[in-house]
This record gives sequence, C-alpha cells and structure tokens, in this order.
Amino acid sequence: MKINRTVHIQTILDLLNHSTIVAVLGARQVGKTTITRDIEKIYEKPVHRFDLEDPDDLARLTEPKLALQSLSGLVIIDEIQRRADLFPVLRVLVDRIDNSTTFLILGSASPGLLKQSSETLAGRILYYELPGFNTLEVGNENRDQLWVRGGFPRSYLAASPSASFTWRRGFIQTFLERDIPQLGVQIPAQTLYRFWSMLAHYHGQTWNGNELARAFGVSHTSVRRYLDILTGALVIWQLPPWMENLKKRQVKSAKVYFRDTGLLHALLGIRSEMELYRHPKIGASWEGFVICELIQKMNVDYKDCYFWGTHAGAELDLLVNYGTNRFGFEIKRTSSPHISASMRISIHDLKLDKLFIIHDGDHEFAMDQNIYALPFGKIRSSKIFKNIFCNKSSLTG
Repeated sequence: MKINRTVHIQTILDLLNHSTIVAVLGARQVGKTTITRDIEKIYEKPVHRFDLEDPDDLARLTEPKLALQSLSGLVIIDEIQRRADLFPVLRVLVDRIDNSTTFLILGSASPGLLKQSSETLAGRILYYELPGFNTLEVGNENRDQLWVRGGFPRSYLAASPSASFTWRRGFIQTFLERDIPQLGVQIPAQTLYRFWSMLAHYHGQTWNGNELARAFGVSHTSVRRYLDILTGALVIWQLPPWMENLKKRQVKSAKVYFRDTGLLHALLGIRSEMELYRHPKIGASWEGFVICELIQKMNVDYKDCYFWGTHAGAELDLLVNYGTNRFGFEIKRTSSPHISASMRISIHDLKLDKLFIIHDGDHEFAMDQNIYALPFGKIRSSKIFKNIFCNKSSLTG
C-alpha cells in the first residue's frame, strides 16, 4: 500500500523553485528518502543522489568540492547530519556566478543541531519539516489506527498491531543506540531511554525540570539537556507559553509533547486500541494528536503556535497567531462540548478573534459569539475553518 504524499512533494518542488538549497528535515524513517525518490522521477533536470550512509557515496565525497562542482541539475544529499562539514562547500558552490545546481539536503535533526547550516548558509537555504502520515493522507476513516500506531510509514502500514508495536520498539532502540550518537551526543543510550520513558508520563504537561530531575536522580540542567537533545532530534516538541501583558501570574514553562503518538504509546507499553482506551494517558495522547493535526491542517508555522495558562487555573490548549489575527483552540475528547469559565477568560484576556472547541462528535455549531464547536473528523469541510486557514501559501523559510 502506498500513501499519496502529493502535498509534500509539491511543496518541496515549489521551494526548489525559490532557493538553490532546500533542507527537508524530519525524524529518521519518517519518509524523507521515499518522497525525494518520487521527486527524482518527475524532476525535469538531471538528478544526482548521495546517501551518506552508503560507504561508496561517502568515498565519492572524500573531496566534496571536486565531486560536486561539475554537477548540474538537482543534487540530493541524504543524511546530511553525518557530514556537517559539507555546508561551507555548498555555500561556495551556490555562490558561483554560473551556478546551475540546486541542492536538496535531507536531515534527521533540527537546524539547531545542524548549526552550520543556519550559520554558513544564512540567506541561501529554505527549510521544510516533513511530518509522518496525517489524516489528510490516510483518510479520516483510518484516524484511530493513525492515532494508535503513529505516522511513521512502517509503523502505520505494518501488517498487524503487534508488528507495528515491535517496529516502534526496535526504532526506539536503534534511534538511541545509533542515530543519537551520530549527532555528537555522548550520553549513554540506556540513560536517554529511561528519560524518554519517564517523559512519556509527562506528555501534554508543562515542563517541570526540578520534578523530573528528582525522579531521575540527576541535576535539573541534565534533564534539560536530555529534553533539548530529543527536541533537536525531532521526536519531542516543546509548545512555548504565550505571555500577555496582564496583571496575572502566567505559566512560563513550555508544554512537552511527543511528535508521534505511536512512539508515545510504545514507551507507555500500549499495544492496541483497546489498551489505549483503558490507559490514564488517553486524554493527553488525544490532545497531542489533535494539536499536531490541527497545525498541519491550518498550514501554519510551529513558531506561531503557543499555549496559555495562568496560575489561577485558566488555560488555552493552543493559541495561533495568524497574521494580524489570534485564534484559540480547546481540545475536548467528548461529543458534547460545553463552554467553560476558562474559555471565557481566554477570549477576554487574550482578545481572541475566535475560539474553536475541537471535539470528537459529529456536528459543527456556534456555541456563543465567536465560539464554535468543530468536530475533529470534519475540520477540513468546515466552511468557517476553510475560509480562515485553507487559502495560505505553504512556502516556509
């Protein structure tokens, strides 16, 4: 079974028309290589590929400038984090007056971990972050399977729930034992595994480094470093707090989410849908799943997304700055949503243009002035949602 990923392919092609270097970033095994092979088939100019996990390709790049300077068309370099020393060479090549080469580089780390790309190639590179499968690609009828298994292609497409679970557990082991050390991290795999497993129980909660440090038996600076490593490796996402000029004590720590609920469930030992429905983390898992889906469906930058909370208890799950507008989202795993006092406080204090309650029912309806209930499974067909969010260019930089 092949999942159609046309939207991502077209976005990357558009980026290639706007920049001589495009970086496609995403966690290992999320489908970056597969998508670029599809691009390779339809690209109108010659395509040259280097896989930095292939010893032959590594040998070809022993003298990178010599190997690359005569190539024209599209040059794809896979697993760029293994050879960060290539970035200065790429800068020299694309700055040539007669340059006829475009570079598509694939990496399994954020620009923060690929420091040389952001420093050496400033103004010359566009980034695109490739997520796993989403409901637009697999169909809303397969939503629960996507939620349980996550969006990694091999996990989602596995022949059975047990095969999917086994693949994810193997991925976690390989990721920690092989991939993380390749990023220059010298922390023992078992230490990061223990931390990552513990972090699964804090999914959807505000970061409390002191509490985790006490539970883990290390300093708060150590657990902060562990968190930043997993964030930089694109398996954890930190949703920052929004700070408004209010006479209220506001939450200043980020919320921590797993980018992929399949990995979350694997670390929690959840093997099936039935086990998930009985697990105490089901609400937090659902919240993270829906928020990631929303961000993709709105086609907004993660940098424009926040949560908001006060020490008095008022909270907003997701705040999106969209141009000059500000929208709020509350995630409720219920078919009968209601307006809470916290929602009214959020609308008033944050001056939201609209607040959407994303629920698990079937019906869309207005609940009050500028408060709308939207069923998660029908977001893209919602007229009000489409009018606001579905007419935006997908180019990112």
